[in-house]
Order: sequence, then structure tokens, then C-alpha cells
Amino acid sequence: MKKNESNFKLSKYLKRYSGIVVLYIFVFILLTALSVLTPILSAEAIEDITLSSYDSAIKIFLVLIGVALLHYSLSSVLNFLYNKYGMRMIGDMSLDCVAQSFKINSGSYSNHSSGQFMERIVNDPNRIVNNMVSIVDYISSMISILAVIVYIFVLNYIIGLCILFIVLVSMIIDYIRIKKFSKNQKKAFDAHDNLVAIVNETIKSEKDIKTSGLEEKLHKVVNDKTNKNIEENYKLRNNNQVIRSIKFAFQEALIIATLILGIVLMEKGLVTIAIFMVIYSYRGSIKSFSTYFGNLSEIFASIKNSLGRIRELFENNEYGIEEFGNVHLDKVQGEIVFKDVIFKYKDYDFKKDKKTKVITKTLKNETQVLDKINFTIKPNTTVAFVGKSGSGKSTILSLISKMLEADGGQVLIDGVDIKALDKDTLRRSISLVNQFPYIFDMSIKENLLLAKENATDEEIEKAIKDSYLKEFIDTLPNGIDTVVGESGIKLSGGQRQRLAIARALLRQTSIIIFDESTSSLDNFAQEHIKKCIDNLKGKSTIVIVAHRLSTIKNVDNIFFLEEGKIVDEGSFDTLFKKNKEFKNMFTVENLQDELNEQ
Repeated sequence: MKKNESNFKLSKYLKRYSGIVVLYIFVFILLTALSVLTPILSAEAIEDITLSSYDSAIKIFLVLIGVALLHYSLSSVLNFLYNKYGMRMIGDMSLDCVAQSFKINSGSYSNHSSGQFMERIVNDPNRIVNNMVSIVDYISSMISILAVIVYIFVLNYIIGLCILFIVLVSMIIDYIRIKKFSKNQKKAFDAHDNLVAIVNETIKSEKDIKTSGLEEKLHKVVNDKTNKNIEENYKLRNNNQVIRSIKFAFQEALIIATLILGIVLMEKGLVTIAIFMVIYSYRGSIKSFSTYFGNLSEIFASIKNSLGRIRELFENNEYGIEEFGNVHLDKVQGEIVFKDVIFKYKDYDFKKDKKTKVITKTLKNETQVLDKINFTIKPNTTVAFVGKSGSGKSTILSLISKMLEADGGQVLIDGVDIKALDKDTLRRSISLVNQFPYIFDMSIKENLLLAKENATDEEIEKAIKDSYLKEFIDTLPNGIDTVVGESGIKLSGGQRQRLAIARALLRQTSIIIFDESTSSLDNFAQEHIKKCIDNLKGKSTIVIVAHRLSTIKNVDNIFFLEEGKIVDEGSFDTLFKKNKEFKNMFTVENLQDELNEQ
């Protein structure tokens, strides 16, 4: 993808509903015509009243009743079109953003808050479509006011020139205001993103916060984010309001001066009382014209900011996009080879050029995690990676699943560089069960069907049995149709793990990865997970990162890591005999388990 090129274009959604858009524009034109007609007829009525032509004035007012009824009928049509199709357009944009978020690489998720993604997926599409509707309303109002200004200009060009001067200067002031508004709005959006992210994390980690006594600390963090959000929104609104007030004061003074001029011209016989009454009656509309222009400018700035934020998801600079090759394997056997693999965790700063709007990414710092790692995992074998925290175990799993990409060397699956494999081959062949698997707020069955949409009842029953979930499910009043709550909150840690394993079993992938899957479980739950893994032996290539060494006693091979390097390997018994560090880790674990049981 070329730099700063985006696949997100507003025109795509307008074309999708082109017929509705054309109808909307047609009704809008009719409404605008009525909006132009209304002030002109009203001005004629005022003039007739001042000339004592009451019958003529009454007729005009009767016509105005018909115009008003037609106006409200057409407005209802526009509201219907928006309510039905505008919401669909918002939904289409959000769905496309969700689809794009799946293409963004894992590194970008690490470098950005969840609030940034939520705002771009949910709120920005709403802002864009709602603001587009407001554009139509403001343009209609501005055209009707413009018709009044032209009408006044025809009645008296001197007064018309004064009004034109007021409007032009007001628009210049608004132009200056909008430049500041656009800049401040971007900062306010960022502050809101950060607040949404921390509130979301706080709600999801409610139990950990309470049990760890972190309420006050988290309250302070949320308070700081809230204050920053308030500060940026205050700057946005206050600066906006100050310039607005200056404009309104300027307008009021000049309009009063114009009315005084009208009185002077009336004394000289250059302006009739009817013309003066028209000017006096529509003095508010003259001020409204520049207000609508300012509001319109704010809307365009808001749309521009929202579009820019969404487009960032689709551009391959700040939010890196996953890249795949074009090699397709119909059947993956499950061999995994690492050849001199190097990986470094990188931290970046992102800056947007004010003129070009191009976002550049600058490396802030990097940490070496893996240093020329070499190993081979044969198909349908079960292996484990063991080592202290930070030794690179989980990074290896992320490289196997292509959640991360190596900085050097090669990761091979069935002899093919993982970078050359297409997305279908990788996603269809690898399952991951991590320490905290995400369980969706659905029934147990619906969670399983996410893994295999067309799974039969027999397949589901077998997956439940092999993952040791059956006994638990049989105790539930609604059985497999029990809704488990957001993040599977109604399930224990072991039950969530086994449900995640059942999903992996349904997929029947060639490679199954277990990332610290038993680290947070008690011995009873751990034993269930161990049996699940043992049931899979010989059917798939199983790769385990083990925190609890007792879960990997039966694996075919264990790789022992220290500081990003494989320093030893062998069976459990072999390592226990020859590797002092491995033996110490297992001994400490057993002692800890004994203490916990006492």
C-alpha cells in the first residue's frame, strides 16, 4: 500500500445508497425552494401590512400555511430516509472498521489504547453521518437567508451593501475560529480516547482491583484522565466561545448601526417604512447566516477529523497492517522450524506532519528478546518451552502464529517461510489457547459454534467430552444453552480454559498452541487441562508454554530458555536429571503447591 493511501472513502458509502442519496437531494432541493419562498412571502406580507393592504397580506399568510405544511411533510420524508438509511450507512462504516481492525497487526494493538479503536469503530462513523445530515439543514437555512439578503439588496442597495459587509466580516472571524477549533478538537478526541480506555479497563478488571486494594490508585488514574479530558474540552469550548462572543458583539453593533442608517435614509425619503420593517424583522436572520456558516465549518472540521481518524486504521503507517504471502497449503502437516530467529520488542513515537498530514513513526527504544533461536518441532509431536519470565517463551508462540514477525532469520511451517504463506493457510491450521481466553457473552453452544459454524451436535458433544466440560454443563439448568456473561464471567478460570480448548478441538487444526494455559488454575482444574492436552497427543502438533511444570511431564520434548536463547532440551526426566535450574523450578513449584494445600 502506498504511503498515506487509504481504502476508506466516504464516496463508497454514498454510492452504495446512490438512489436514496439522489432522492434525499431532490427532497432537499424542494425544501430549500420552500425555505427561499417563505421569507420572501413574509417580507411581502409585512410590506402589505405597512401599506394597509390587509386583504393581500391575509392571502399571503394563507399561502404561507400551505407552504409550512408542505415544508414539514418534506422534512418528515428526510427524517425517514435518515432514520432508515443513515443508520445503515453508520452500520456499514462500523462493520468495515471492525473488519479492518482484524487486519491490524498485534504490535499496533500493543502501541494503542482500546479507546482509540472503540472511538474509530463506534463513534466516528456516527459523527460523520450525523454531521452530513446537519450540513443539509444548515445549507437549506443559509440559502433561505441569502434570499432575504438579496431581496433587501433589491429594495435598497445601500442597506444591502451594509448587510453584505456584516456577513463577510463575520465569515472571516468564523474562519479564524474554525482553524483553532479543528486543532483543539483533535486534542479533545485524544483525551476522550484515553479516558474511555482506562474506564473500560477498570470495569473489566473490577475483581482484581478490589482484591488487590487498588481502588484508590485506580481512582486517581481515572481522575487524572478525566481532568485531562475536561481540560481539553474546556479549551475547545472556551476558545470557541470567546471568538463567537467577539463576532456576536461585532454583528450586533453593526446591525444597530445599519438600522440607524435606515432611519436616516427613511427621513430623506430613500427608504420606505415597509423596507425598514423588513430589515428590522430579519435582522436576526442576518446574524444567523454567519452562525450557520460557522456551524457548517465546524461540521466540516469534525467530519475531516473523524474521517482522518478512521483512515488511520486503513493506512499502513501508524496502524501496521498484517501482511501475508500467496503460498497456499491444502493440508498442513504441522512441522515447525526456527532458523536463527531474532526478535526485538520496539517502542515507537508517532508524529503527524502539519502540512502533509503524513504520520511518521520513530523508533524510541528496542529490547532484544530472542537471539538466533534454532529448533525443529516434528509433526504431531507435543513440545513445551520452559524458562523464567521474560526468557522469550510467549514471543516464540506469537511468532509461530504470526501475531508477531521475526526481525531476522526464518520461521518455517512444513518447510515454507511463514511470511510466504497465505492468510487462509495460517488461520485454518493454527489454534491458540492462552492464559486468559476471551469467552463471549453468548451461550456455551454459541461460543463453540464460533469455532466451527456448521459443527454437528455429535461434534460439539465430542469436543465437550474431550475437554472435560460435560460434567459441569450437565449441572446447569439450561445446559449447553447457558449464557456465560461478558468475558465468561459466570465461569471459573478452569471452565473458561476448557471451553477455549473445546473450541480448538472443534476446529481440528494441525497446530495447537497453549500459552500459560494452567498458570492461574488450582491443581484440580490443572489436572483437567492436562488430561485435555494428553487427549490431543499424536493428533496435532502441540506447542506449550508452561508455567506449571507438572503439566508437561508427558510431552515429547522440552526446550529450556534463558535470556532469549535455548540452552538445553530433552524429555522431562532428562532435563530433571541434567539441568539444575529446571530441577529447582520443579522443586519450588511442588513446595508451593504443598503450602497451598495446607
